[in-house]
Amino acid sequence: MRFLDSGQIRSATVWDELIDAIAEIIADDAVVAPDRQVLSMGRPGEEPASLLLMPGWINREIVGVKAATFFPSNAGTSSSTIHAIYLCFDGQNGKLKAVLDGDELTARRTAAVSALAARTLARPDAARLLVVGTGQLAPNMARAHSKVRRFEAIQIWGRNPAAAREVAELLAAEGLPATATSDLDESIGRADIISCATSATSPLVFGERLAPGTHLDLVGSFRPDMREVDDAAITQAALFVDTVPGAVQSGDLAQPLADGAISEESIIADLRSLVTDRHPGRRIPEEVTVFKSAGFALADLAAARLALRQVDHHPFE
Repeated sequence: MRFLDSGQIRSATVWDELIDAIAEIIADDAVVAPDRQVLSMGRPGEEPASLLLMPGWINREIVGVKAATFFPSNAGTSSSTIHAIYLCFDGQNGKLKAVLDGDELTARRTAAVSALAARTLARPDAARLLVVGTGQLAPNMARAHSKVRRFEAIQIWGRNPAAAREVAELLAAEGLPATATSDLDESIGRADIISCATSATSPLVFGERLAPGTHLDLVGSFRPDMREVDDAAITQAALFVDTVPGAVQSGDLAQPLADGAISEESIIADLRSLVTDRHPGRRIPEEVTVFKSAGFALADLAAARLALRQVDHHPFE
């Protein structure tokens, strides 16, 4: 058995290759991924925590499962809100073959999924990216989106201005045109792509502020009580999701669904339909598009498989 740490995973999952690996595995009919389980853990006097279990496998090749915890009370502390581990088993005999740093794997595959969706949903001439949030996902959202669009400006907004500056400075040091912004509403109106990666439980982005042609990427919410945008942002947009079962559990969709503002028929297509060209994605330049990603096991499996192949220089066996 071997262990891949965060540095090995970063080196082995180059953005372009990771985006393509996720697209490949989504389109593969031989890959199996049962529905994700989200188990609530009550914590008297604090927001409930969650335990997530996300299995997937390719028969006779690889079996993988991610176990992750979400502790919202960690926000603003030195500890991340999400911690995870990924286990890989041999698909022939079930033997444990590898353990991977799940935090790094999650942060990279989440950003890669958003970039994959943006290939067809964002305008080809999108030049301004706004990242809402300053957690572990924020830098990767900017890095991954920068692989599918050429940005003239990348703005970072967070409730903590110092944290936003820190993320922007990190990205600028890597050569990306990143700066921090303190005016969220003004930045929303100027952005071509808005990527939200927060643990918010009330809307931060409001539909009335979105400019025509905006692509809105939502990755933070995965529970019914979590929400990053209001109803207007959802109802005015062409709505796409990573997977329907996972996305409708997130507050960004669960709440307008419960209120009757939208129905499941409002969802135009999932990511599989986009990568297999069953749906073309964006239809007109002025269209507002929303991609709601709640996380799905195939993306983890694709990232783990790629990392192991790159580290070993041969397929997982």
